[in-house]
Amino acid sequence: MSLNLASIVRSSACLHPDRTAVVIGPRTITYRQLDEAARRFAAALRDLGVAPGQHVAIMVPNVPQFIIAYFGAHYAGCPVVPLNVLLTGADVAYHLRDSDSVALVAWEGMLEAAQSGFDRVDHCRHLIVARPGPDEGRAPGTLDMNALLAAATPVEDLPATSADDTAVILYTSGTTGQPKGAELTHFNLFYNALYSRTNLFGISKETVALVTLPLFHSFGQTVLQNAVLGAGGALVLLPRFTPDDALGLMQAHRVTLFAGVPTMYFALLHHPDAARYDLGSLQRCISGGSAMPVEVMRAFDEKYGVNILEGYGLSETSPVASFNPPDRPKKPGSIGVPIEGVEFRLLDDDGQRVTEAGKPGEISIFGPNVMKGYYDKPEANAAALDHGWFKTGDIATRDEDGYYFIVDRKKDMIIRGGFNVYPREIEEVLYAHPAVAEAAVVGVPHERHGEEIKAVIALRAGNGTTAEDIIAYCKANLAAYKYPRLVELRDALPKGATGKILKRVLRDEAVGGS
Repeated sequence: MSLNLASIVRSSACLHPDRTAVVIGPRTITYRQLDEAARRFAAALRDLGVAPGQHVAIMVPNVPQFIIAYFGAHYAGCPVVPLNVLLTGADVAYHLRDSDSVALVAWEGMLEAAQSGFDRVDHCRHLIVARPGPDEGRAPGTLDMNALLAAATPVEDLPATSADDTAVILYTSGTTGQPKGAELTHFNLFYNALYSRTNLFGISKETVALVTLPLFHSFGQTVLQNAVLGAGGALVLLPRFTPDDALGLMQAHRVTLFAGVPTMYFALLHHPDAARYDLGSLQRCISGGSAMPVEVMRAFDEKYGVNILEGYGLSETSPVASFNPPDRPKKPGSIGVPIEGVEFRLLDDDGQRVTEAGKPGEISIFGPNVMKGYYDKPEANAAALDHGWFKTGDIATRDEDGYYFIVDRKKDMIIRGGFNVYPREIEEVLYAHPAVAEAAVVGVPHERHGEEIKAVIALRAGNGTTAEDIIAYCKANLAAYKYPRLVELRDALPKGATGKILKRVLRDEAVGGS
């Protein structure tokens, strides 16, 4: 069966050529214009000698050039390697080398790191610079994306890629060793976007989605870019999240769909001027990326009159694996049930299936969303995949209704004095404290207990709560072996490009300072 992700924009351009596909600032791009630009980029790659099957890396933020390069590469039959825009030169070199990319598309604002990485990798032959306007003095050895598009004659046809051909190589965050590239097929991603669009979020050509989740990340790529464009809806791009900008764009463009990570919801919830924005058009809110604190979800739902639906997934699962179904009452704190066609199993430490409700086990996933494997990593594949079942490293329980609840990442679990302690449980208690703005709990080495529990907290502005106050509060609300003995107060917690709190950084700091 032939299938190519570029059919997403091709089909919508045929059905809705003059509808708005993308909005950024004052600029709008129709589906006809988007599809033609993607076909021009495919021709430009062909003219450079990039052959079907060769890998094209994209280091571009949430601007139209990401979408054009993404679908243009697919029109050329080239798998896409999206790169985090915060990578250093050394990181870029690693990703280009590891993925065997032969071309890199980089936003001009990231050019220093992109050029540094590109220069270290001989097999990556083309550095294409994307910028909003005309080339004003191109860096030596680079190509200008705008000039390439202007000179190219658009390709006419979709390439004959198969459903199980690699479409995208998504790199994991690298919390355990070097990042690995998850090979996702055209069918993996197409099915996941189609299911999200039709079965979960009711996305249609009337949908207007605010896109501030990074498009290089699986969440923004599937649930927003691919799902919304496949339905003929509009993407309102916001390259860098701030609550002011997000609220302003929601009001100005009558946004109907917002997807974000918990830290974004918290920022919107506690924005002092939120009341002056009209969010009456907002119909659906989606949370993912990390666990949503129950208190934050309840407060946001009540304040804005919406119903945040929380789900679960990983880069290796395209990413959506489970969700709270929109036609059933949601269970706050739950990641919902597996989506259609996907199976979950909970496994104990011996690899045996856990069947008892309420008993924790590691989530293992099987279904049409599961990756082919990690690119060129046979040993990692042997460890992560068992006859098509992907072992996630996430610990969860299942209730009598079949809903799953994440307990924690397996590697995040703290063993204090022989007791298993899950940081998620402590973080839920911390977020219920009126003074806490952000919280993360990690384990730090301890001579007597093996590990000690440490909470790193950012307080709400102007609050005089002390670390001792937080410890006393936790002691009153948690079992004796669970409450944090160590509390550090900060102005803010370290976050990645998606807004997810980086526990890895906190752990490394704690170990380095111990």
